[in-house]
Amino acid sequence: MPVMLTRSPVEVALFVFGINLLRYVLFSVPAFLVFHRWTPKGALSRRLGPGPVGTAQVRREVFYSVVSLGIFGLTGVLMYALARAGLSRIYNDGRYGTAWFILSIPVMLILHDTYFYWTHRFMHWKRIFKYVHRVHHLSNNPSPLAAYAFHPLEAVIETGIAPLIALTLPVHRDAFVIFLTIQLLINVTGHLGFEMYPRGFLRSPLGWIFNTTTHHHQHHQKTNWNFGLYFNVWDRLMGTNHPGYAAAYEAATEGTGSQDALRSGQSPDALTPSSPR
Repeated sequence: MPVMLTRSPVEVALFVFGINLLRYVLFSVPAFLVFHRWTPKGALSRRLGPGPVGTAQVRREVFYSVVSLGIFGLTGVLMYALARAGLSRIYNDGRYGTAWFILSIPVMLILHDTYFYWTHRFMHWKRIFKYVHRVHHLSNNPSPLAAYAFHPLEAVIETGIAPLIALTLPVHRDAFVIFLTIQLLINVTGHLGFEMYPRGFLRSPLGWIFNTTTHHHQHHQKTNWNFGLYFNVWDRLMGTNHPGYAAAYEAATEGTGSQDALRSGQSPDALTPSSPR
């Protein structure tokens, strides 16, 4: 029998859409204004792209992001239905304790990073790319407003991590919210267009594990490389880090021509992906 929700699907979808829209505005818009409209002089040497993005790009990124948020709202209906049917493992009491509450957050990040890496590789398959992922790569020099600028089909794939977690992993509701907040923060910084990590970061243990803005910005220009989201582990294991990634990062953090470093190397044009390696 169909799940009988105590709230209508429309109410749930609008509520989730509104919450996600608020989060998008609170995270993406200030980052866009600070770095792409009021750019501090100290940040200019760390710019990864050719300059401020134009009005047409801003409108496109906002339009597709709002469309994606609408699809996320529909995912909210699915999540609510799973909960009402007793299929969701998301809980809101203390049954698993504080230790698991804390540990579950990095577990979700690792699971999501794996999901993201492999679905991302799939969307770069030449037969799929132009129908699903090309919209996101129209922003060759992305801004924070591109955080959710997906084709509707890609938005469905991206939001698939939420029901996957709900069905398989017992996590506290608040831990899940923290996970989603970290996801948005990393998404915004990945599209920031300016490298904020310090010099020498890639040579540190943390630099081996975590991605940088340079990493994802380079992906927008060299699409067959740099597929990871939070972590650099899958790219290292699968050999999909761009050969010029380290040089581009060092150039960005030393202010010595990051744009040239990003564009260097023997890699395809941003809108001509190959099949996944």
